[in-house]
Amino acid sequence: MLTRGQGVVVAVIDTGVDYTHEDLLPNLWRNTKEIPNNGIKKNKNGYVDDVIGWDFVNNDNNPMDDNGHGTGMAGVIGAKANNAQGISGLCWTVKMMALKYLDSDGGGYTANATDAVRYATAMNATMTNNSWGGEGASVALQNAIQDAATHNQLFVTSSGNNSVNIDTNPFYPANYPINNIVCVGASGVSGNLASFSSF
Repeated sequence: MLTRGQGVVVAVIDTGVDYTHEDLLPNLWRNTKEIPNNGIKKNKNGYVDDVIGWDFVNNDNNPMDDNGHGTGMAGVIGAKANNAQGISGLCWTVKMMALKYLDSDGGGYTANATDAVRYATAMNATMTNNSWGGEGASVALQNAIQDAATHNQLFVTSSGNNSVNIDTNPFYPANYPINNIVCVGASGVSGNLASFSSF
């Protein structure tokens, strides 16, 4: 069944995820190599008590969403189905890794995005969801995505919201020439390109 997503881990690289949300909690990824709150880097990846992911904004193990965008993306990806709560996500049994790189205003640093991508690769995420971007290219981020590609990790990203053709108006990370990148735009109720979506 296409809606299951069994065995798939999606790293949601965004503003964090509301990991207390009753529609998301059952599908949160758990780092089984960590013992919660013991203050020890149990799996020796450089992050202490990274049980459900990491907050690269505040450099701690609490990737709580203080903006809402990341939680919305997580809901579309993997909100629990058939539980009489909220919505149903695209994949009902997928596991979602919460990686916060954007702050409460939706802003963030490319270095933190790069670290989040590398974390997702190191922790063997199947794919990452990256609903963000900008006009500036970064060699470090490109290299991190290329490394993810060599580990067979899919990198799903946004085409942007500027209503332009990004083949002629580059938008990154969508425009990096790496074969694991899937660029996603938006459509309206009629199936046509949404007015706010680049393509």
